[in-house]
Amino acid sequence: MTIKRRVGKVLSATNFKTIIVGVSWPQNDPIYRKAKRRTSKFSAHDENNDASLDDQVLIEETKPKSKTKNWRLVEILEKSQSGMEDSSDQNLK
Repeated sequence: MTIKRRVGKVLSATNFKTIIVGVSWPQNDPIYRKAKRRTSKFSAHDENNDASLDDQVLIEETKPKSKTKNWRLVEILEKSQSGMEDSSDQNLK
């Protein structure tokens, strides 16, 4: 059996050692045949609390850690830059 891997964006990182990852995928409309973007949410285990909000991450399926947590964080592909812009604005004032 192959291990499922998904690339997604961190939607929530407020829980201890748990992140919520949103994976986006296209779904065709049955009548109009136009593709819509759908998002699936996965609870993933983050052992070191490395991931933060809006990070691009790679997760893989693993044995269940809790009732809803069946995925684990493999690596952070891209860190978000949201916190850096605020600190640079304060230095200019």
